[in-house]
Amino acid sequence: MFKKIFNEYIYLSTFGRIYKALKLLDSKPDLTIPSQIALHAENNPNSVAIYFEGDEITFGDLIKRANKYAQWFVDNKMPRGGVVALMMENRPEFLACWIGITQVGGTVALINTNLIGQPLDYSLNISHAKHLILGKELYDNFSSTSDKSKNDFSIWVQGKGKELNHYNDIDQALKTLPDKMPEINYEVNNTDSALYIYTSGTTGNPKAATLSHKRLRLMMLGFKGASRPTRKDRIYNVLPLYHSAGGVIAAGISLTSGASLVLKRKFSVNDFWDDVHKYDVTIFQYIGELCRYLLNAPKHKYENSHNIRLAIGNGLRPDIWESFKERFKIRNILEFYGATEGNISLINYDGKVGAIGRIPRYLEKILNINIIKFDIEKEEPLRDENGFCIPCENNEIGEAIGKIAMHGTFEGYVDKVASKKKILTNVFEEGDQYFRSGDLLSKDKDGYIYFADRIGDTFRWKGENVATSEVAEAFVGFEGVLEANVYGVYIPGSDGKAGMAALSTNKDINLIKLYEKLSLSLPAYAQPLIIRIKNEMETTGTFKHRKIELVKEGYSPKNISEPLYFCDHQSKKYIPLDSNLFDRIQNQELKL
Repeated sequence: MFKKIFNEYIYLSTFGRIYKALKLLDSKPDLTIPSQIALHAENNPNSVAIYFEGDEITFGDLIKRANKYAQWFVDNKMPRGGVVALMMENRPEFLACWIGITQVGGTVALINTNLIGQPLDYSLNISHAKHLILGKELYDNFSSTSDKSKNDFSIWVQGKGKELNHYNDIDQALKTLPDKMPEINYEVNNTDSALYIYTSGTTGNPKAATLSHKRLRLMMLGFKGASRPTRKDRIYNVLPLYHSAGGVIAAGISLTSGASLVLKRKFSVNDFWDDVHKYDVTIFQYIGELCRYLLNAPKHKYENSHNIRLAIGNGLRPDIWESFKERFKIRNILEFYGATEGNISLINYDGKVGAIGRIPRYLEKILNINIIKFDIEKEEPLRDENGFCIPCENNEIGEAIGKIAMHGTFEGYVDKVASKKKILTNVFEEGDQYFRSGDLLSKDKDGYIYFADRIGDTFRWKGENVATSEVAEAFVGFEGVLEANVYGVYIPGSDGKAGMAALSTNKDINLIKLYEKLSLSLPAYAQPLIIRIKNEMETTGTFKHRKIELVKEGYSPKNISEPLYFCDHQSKKYIPLDSNLFDRIQNQELKL
């Protein structure tokens, strides 16, 4: 009872802080994030905004550099709402660029630095930008694009060398520009688009989500209220700035509070604890896979001697939650859930293990987030005899949806056709509209919400629904297995999809013991029928497993050179999947 009362206190006090922070949107509707940072820089010009590779960038330095980008935007006669594409690895210049351009009404498309070829072409073209600011280190990526992309953009290289003299030099252009905010004959407000942030593209081409200044403030101020940063905090960010986790949340809770951002170019297991010690980090932003990498690493001399008071992020799975917290002596974990393009946001304020958030019964009507029954096989919501969606019972898995209010709580994608596909209509009454998250969640009797899987990742086999995340967790702790990426594949003559797991390993796996482990951990229908051994798992820039490519590659030993194994229930082990066995499966000669 005491625990419940204490958790309720934490929930209500944190919810109250966030509510108070967000009230600024009403009291100061035209105070944008860039102007808020500029105001802090005016009052505290010498406080450190960013620590980066031995350099200290003050708030005064940051806003002066941002003002030069603003002047560059104006001098190039770009209109209010004009789009500039930004493709650059993590560094202070990245933040100065978008802060400067957005403060004079421009929109910055944050391009995924891992893209090459056709996906990069696609991302650049859907931005409708005329100018591209390109970090020198990503020239090879850009050179893989089509001639159309190369000719359609005015290219400005940052950090350029002699070999790139045929492009514009953004550093040289900025040198001669004043570091004062330029005068403009319009007022930038919350309705203006600030950023385009792209989805990871795990299921096709990336989509550009629109973030208005209002939504940017909502996200930054909301997480500021939840994490309570002070000017003494130092926030460690190893996540890419082109993504909302690293570029909006981590950057936001520091730059809007006067705290310092400790910025890393890329995540490194070897550098992590050394950096935490060197910069006296107090908060760090995580993604679940990052936590797993740290747990798999050898013990580090600084992993317990630190001042981290809070880890904030998403995707921390229940199977490693407590061991991560205990091994590294992390006092508080703030797990959250949300989609850059959506209107659903959840935060686990009190650290309930495995939960991504909570909606108490007394706030259900205010928060307008629902979980509805979902048909896994047809991949669509279930409807009753009147054609309306059906709310899930406690502990029942369904799709999460968020109500779209009259005054616009769903900004969607730049591509309006793609946005329309994310809207569900006539949900509980005629004419209502809800954002479809594409995620399967469940809620317990106390209102705690848990992530189950992405729609499309969950598959149906032997008449049963199988969550890939639960199957992946069954591999945790098995000797030699580093990561498991689980997905469904079609088997001729069978309904639904059979489970297949791609495993990254660091040693030979005992296939008999693996069969025993999985058969004890999983029901027979959920046990992977096929296993593929990989040296390294392909991930997105935010460490999400790539599945669509693996699904397309299938399980034919004729096309895959890596070891493949088939689940043989008669011998109770995984046996090599060779061409002969593959043909028997294709010819439906085996009883599965």
